Amino acid sequence: MPDFLLELLSEEIPARMQAQAARDLERLVVGALSDRGLLFEGAKAFAGPRRLTLAIEGLPAKQPDVSEEKKGPRVGAPEKAVEGFLRSAGVTLDQCQKQNDGKGEFYVAVIARKGRATTQVLAECLPDVLAQMPWPKSMRFPGSGVRWVRPLHSIVALFDGEIVPFEFAGVKSGNATVGHRFLSKGAIAVRHFEDYEKSLRDAHVVLDGQRRKEIIVNDLKQKAFALGLEPIEDEGLADEVAGLAEWPLVMIGKIDERFMDLPPEVLQTAMRRHQKYFSLREREGGRMAPRFAVVANMIAGDGGKTIIEGNERVLRARLADARFFWDQDRHTALVNRVGDLKGIVFHAKAGTQYERATRITLLAMLLARLLKADVAQAHRAALLCKADLTTGMVGEFPELQGIMGRYYAKADGEDAAVADAIADHYRPLGPSDAAPAAPVSRVVALAEKLDTLIFLWRAGERPTGSKDPFALRRTVLGIIRIVLENGLRLPLTLVARLCYALADPKRLADLDERLRGDLSNAALLEGTADEVLRLARETQPGTSDQAQWDEILTFIADRLKVALRDKGTRHDLIDAVFSLGAADDLARLVARVEALQSFLRSDDGANLLTAYRRAANILKAEEKKDKMGFDGEPDPEALVAPEEKTLYVELATASEMLASEVVRERFVEAMAVMARLRKPVDAFFDRVTVNDKDARLRENRLKLLSRLRAALHQVADFSRVEG
Repeated sequence: MPDFLLELLSEEIPARMQAQAARDLERLVVGALSDRGLLFEGAKAFAGPRRLTLAIEGLPAKQPDVSEEKKGPRVGAPEKAVEGFLRSAGVTLDQCQKQNDGKGEFYVAVIARKGRATTQVLAECLPDVLAQMPWPKSMRFPGSGVRWVRPLHSIVALFDGEIVPFEFAGVKSGNATVGHRFLSKGAIAVRHFEDYEKSLRDAHVVLDGQRRKEIIVNDLKQKAFALGLEPIEDEGLADEVAGLAEWPLVMIGKIDERFMDLPPEVLQTAMRRHQKYFSLREREGGRMAPRFAVVANMIAGDGGKTIIEGNERVLRARLADARFFWDQDRHTALVNRVGDLKGIVFHAKAGTQYERATRITLLAMLLARLLKADVAQAHRAALLCKADLTTGMVGEFPELQGIMGRYYAKADGEDAAVADAIADHYRPLGPSDAAPAAPVSRVVALAEKLDTLIFLWRAGERPTGSKDPFALRRTVLGIIRIVLENGLRLPLTLVARLCYALADPKRLADLDERLRGDLSNAALLEGTADEVLRLARETQPGTSDQAQWDEILTFIADRLKVALRDKGTRHDLIDAVFSLGAADDLARLVARVEALQSFLRSDDGANLLTAYRRAANILKAEEKKDKMGFDGEPDPEALVAPEEKTLYVELATASEMLASEVVRERFVEAMAVMARLRKPVDAFFDRVTVNDKDARLRENRLKLLSRLRAALHQVADFSRVEG
């Protein structure tokens, strides 16, 4: 069957837009063809620095013929109704059939439409499809409302080797393209995808972006290996440079030795961010090497010597700037930079970075007391954790915040635990990043994230289905990972109360005065930590703050489901435990959920769940019918059947034991207590009629079922368990 080839050649397309543009082009064209009844065997889109290409295989030469029936008015209907039907269907009365639906005859118009040639369909729909391309940023062409990412030079549109004639953005479609901007000359005539791809390759253009990336990665490894080095893996940079070069060639340059004493993160960031260079390291020892790799888009006559020298010259200028910032920043200690945070706004409704640093410090001291970390170290690390935002290096390379703070803290002679906590307080940055494990690091990281979550939520920056500008979902996942991976017992509600207390500017200012006193006075710091703990325990959030905290807890529970999903933990069990309230201790909640999940996998658990549902359904129906609850204590004197007497005794014992085991957090043992209820509950339902004719017996038995429900709800709300 015939194939279709579409190429749009333009000025350079930003690398970050290419992959999505290829997907959008395929989606829009394929959708338009499908809507018009044109099916095909396969489609593939390609993106590169200057061109978007779509190849579709197995398109039919024409649309299928279509025949459809349109039901009209009944025979004998008013003349105007019949005329209106004939006009809308485009037929005459002689062309209509009569059919009987059992209630009488009615007119049916059989409308036959001949399928149009695929070339004609493509020519008609492609301009509209291309105009729908959702570029993040685009340019409007003079004299028209058409927008495209960059000025469009040519369009190749071929079906079965023949041109599909249309015009878009003032450019007419044809059958000619061009190769590499500098390594090829003249136009390339095209008929089919196979000769198109080969001709481009001969003209020094690798069409497939994935293939370009493979060339870069393999060439990089080989040339680094020849020097006894290896590349520092950077998947994102490999994707980006694959979108910058149509004919990629890797070249190795040298870094001036006078810059090699800069922190390796500075070297790597300066090369990656500004120049798109790959960093190299020694295979033995892993130390960063005085070399870099650049991906060129050109075959040089001198073997690349001029290209390498030019890039080395540019890099020297970049690193000279970095050297200047590094030297200048170390002239001012971090502790003397804290006051400069007053000039940096964190959020219009959440204060300055100075106020934020004060809150984080107080939170870290509370967390240090709760989690048995060193209060003085937590105080110092939290106080300094945002100070590097005022440095020239972080101003130039924002991605180095925290990392540079560690270097500057070490240069100032700060304790190693303090310096590490400053670097770690943003972590984990994503699923592949490790969560802080050192006591001071995890305390400061939790303080920073809880401050971010609560104060941005108060500022109205709640995530929506499509927007999360402050990455609060990632923030909560970070909190969850730090807590669970370190097995921390942390009452989040107590921490939240301190946050709401610190929302009072006067109280925050008063406490800030104490923090800026004698920083080496351990007794003063311990006293402040005691005061902060007391403040957290005594603070009662207002109605709106409490409502916000309830929303945040639900948000945390939703993120917890995401975090535990890969481990096979059921989301409904999280709901079942969380709905009981007081579920702000994540480690306790997860232990409870895991014990419940293990129990429900057993025969005892499955059968007890079935019995619970039966009891709950009976209670729901009878409470609705009687318009009353049955929460009172059953009357022992009204127990007649041996099975209900046994259940009464077992429930009395089990309720006390369950309450005791839950309080002691022995959740596995609590499940064993519930397992003991299976036999008496089964026997009760097998031999006892709940809705007895005797009203006294009926009410007493419903109270017994209500007691069963209440006993099980000490462990979880079983009504939320899905299966």
